[in-house]
Amino acid sequence: MIEVRELTSPEGRRYLGALAQVLVDCVDGGASVSFMPPFSQADAEGFFDSVLSEVEARKRILLAAFVDGQLVGTVQIVHATPPNQVHRADIAKLLVMRSARAQGIGAGLMEQAEESARRAGKTLLVLDTCADTAADRLYTRLGWTRVGIIPKYALNPDGSWCDTTVFWKEI
Repeated sequence: MIEVRELTSPEGRRYLGALAQVLVDCVDGGASVSFMPPFSQADAEGFFDSVLSEVEARKRILLAAFVDGQLVGTVQIVHATPPNQVHRADIAKLLVMRSARAQGIGAGLMEQAEESARRAGKTLLVLDTCADTAADRLYTRLGWTRVGIIPKYALNPDGSWCDTTVFWKEI
């Protein structure tokens, strides 16, 4: 059974190591999620430490997915926007452990992200992802609208180019 829930800053700090393990696993697996090798557990913990500071400041919502009590995935809702965009939030860092993929965890995280964003008063969500990937296909299946593809937007951890698809969804 998959359990998805929002983590408070103190809860996130208790799960800091597990959150970092998910990120390291994704980078090691070749995901273009902002980081390049060498990328360590300490690097990932530093990243999530800054995320948790934003959770505490109410600029970001952090969701985590658990299977049998083990944290296996995460996603963030970034809602620190300019005053003319208070209705909008960005979805960031949908991450699922490679060993837990193809079990509905990504979809569960995204469904909860939409619900959490709605509760936070958001009506428009945007995100970007590496084109032609499982995540790209997931967002399409979940009803997100594809804006287009930006070529050579980022690098994959192996140094190859990652074209990026931009999506939006009204909730």
